[in-house]
Amino acid sequence: MPTYKGVWPVAPTPFTETGDVDYEGMTRVLDCMVDQGVDGLCILANYSEQFLLSDDERERLTRLCLEHVAGRVPVIVTCSHFATGIVVERVKLARSLGAAMVMLMPPYHGALLKGGEAQTYEQFARAGEVGVPIMIQDAPLSGVELSVPFLVKMAREIELVTYFKVETPMAAAKLRALIEAGGEAIVGPFDGEEAITLMADLDAGATGTMSSAMLPDLIKPVLEAHAAGDRATAAARYAAILPLINYENRQCGLRACKTVMKEGGVIASDHVRHPLTPLHPATRAGLVELAAAASPLALRWGR
Repeated sequence: MPTYKGVWPVAPTPFTETGDVDYEGMTRVLDCMVDQGVDGLCILANYSEQFLLSDDERERLTRLCLEHVAGRVPVIVTCSHFATGIVVERVKLARSLGAAMVMLMPPYHGALLKGGEAQTYEQFARAGEVGVPIMIQDAPLSGVELSVPFLVKMAREIELVTYFKVETPMAAAKLRALIEAGGEAIVGPFDGEEAITLMADLDAGATGTMSSAMLPDLIKPVLEAHAAGDRATAAARYAAILPLINYENRQCGLRACKTVMKEGGVIASDHVRHPLTPLHPATRAGLVELAAAASPLALRWGR
């Protein structure tokens, strides 16, 4: 199997002003992302508002995205669910449609209903039987602590658990410990959380990042310079875009990418589904101001 690395942003799910999925807009999002020079992309993740999609919408989006991308770049499909049987069926669909990888969070439902290590291991092992590489998403949202020894155990014992998206506090320290303990079993150590800690994570050994789709064209040169051993250039390029990344991460969340894509003519609306709320006009203005200074492709693509 190929070894994946680089920039793999999360595709937002566009909606109309009335809250319906904008399927035509989804194809434009994908085309924009391919034009951003991404190394791969992820669909149906948390930044895709996956927790606000119906089962029918989810299946239609899975089919549409993989068919429309049509192998131009590899695609990760997020298949997380509390129920192991549903996870397995989602993974089967993703594999049948040509997904390069699936991403899974540990099983959880709300604040108190969580799988322990045994249940998490069993779920990931059953998903692995389907035959597609698995990226484990290690994020605070699940409320499930995934220790480095447990992650390494899964990497060594479940053949297709080979990629890890680490976006916990002190992500660099965890990535470094994971790589040191897991060795060759850790094929793809990635960071996430909009690349807010990217330089530290690259220094710790991360080989990929899963940002939003707001500015991957500006994030990719950071990874390329760092991989080439030119840390000074990587740091300078990162410093230039860090204010925008920080604003996205700390002020806007998933709404930032949709707002920039609307301003750039990629999508017609930056609507988010209730109970999420729109950006405050002042926050939105601050985001657009920073984006204009950085000039990512998403802000220019559809103009």
